[in-house]
Amino acid sequence: MSGHSKWSTIKRQKGAADVKRGLAFTKLSNAITVAVKQGGGVGDPNSNFRLRLVIDAARAANMPKDNIERAIQRAAGKANADMEEIVYEGFGPGGFSIIVEAITDNKQRTTPIVKSAFEKNGGSIGTPGSVSYQFQQAGQILLGKNGKSFDDIFNLAVENGAEDVEDGGEVVLVYTKPEELAAVRDSMLRTGVDIQKAELVRKPIHHLQIEDREVAKRALAFMEKIEDLEDIQQVYANFDIPEELVA
Repeated sequence: MSGHSKWSTIKRQKGAADVKRGLAFTKLSNAITVAVKQGGGVGDPNSNFRLRLVIDAARAANMPKDNIERAIQRAAGKANADMEEIVYEGFGPGGFSIIVEAITDNKQRTTPIVKSAFEKNGGSIGTPGSVSYQFQQAGQILLGKNGKSFDDIFNLAVENGAEDVEDGGEVVLVYTKPEELAAVRDSMLRTGVDIQKAELVRKPIHHLQIEDREVAKRALAFMEKIEDLEDIQQVYANFDIPEELVA
């Protein structure tokens, strides 16, 4: 809907994803650990695409090279054997659906913290499967326009295997099938476009329109509180909010 913003766009505009540098590096280090673990212990980003995506994100966050290398080496250690990814589902203020991805070495510690954050900020935790059907797994590539028109980038993305393309103002969001993200990303890199980020995401299938200013305010405050929890990696919501309310 024209004039409406999704959470991924709002994060970029408000800087809601920018946490303290130390906490950001901790989250990235944990993501590297799980990427190596889920990649069968492979610490080579050329052979482990998920690890390559996390390393790209770490570099974009100015995480020092030594920190990245230590995180990869640490991933093979016994101390990280209990690190796991947990997915929480629930509802935010106004009834929108939300999926939260966490990485933790202690589920018994993380789950009560996440549940408390939901309840204290006007949301509620759901059961597994309660909202996941409203999202689909997808690859997402964030492109800078750099003087190109949306139509130019749209045509280029489709020619290189994109499934969907959205205009995000100063950027363009290119969506792929999860298993085709690496191929589409590499193909588009060869065209010289400005790829700012590539990642696997949960894309909402349908959106809940929030038109009330107070509900929008509570929704954004809720999302920022959840994002800032130490063990949280990604948060996805299915709301759209008019741009004038975001401003």
